[in-house]
Amino acid sequence: MKENTHPRYEEVTVKCHCGTTFVTRSTQAKEITTEICSQCHPFFTGKQKLIDTAGRIERFRKKYGQKQ
Repeated sequence: MKENTHPRYEEVTVKCHCGTTFVTRSTQAKEITTEICSQCHPFFTGKQKLIDTAGRIERFRKKYGQKQ
């Protein structure tokens, strides 16, 4: 293999909006921020959680001209 052709694979801290942090490995050299992780995702917690999708729905309706 050629030297210096692949990106560096380093440890990276991932922070979730719920406050959970964990360390993983990635080619992205800086901290990663996410909205949902395994500690707060409804599938893993078994709890119902309202996720803000109104913005996505409004953009879809605006783009395709659909009304409620």
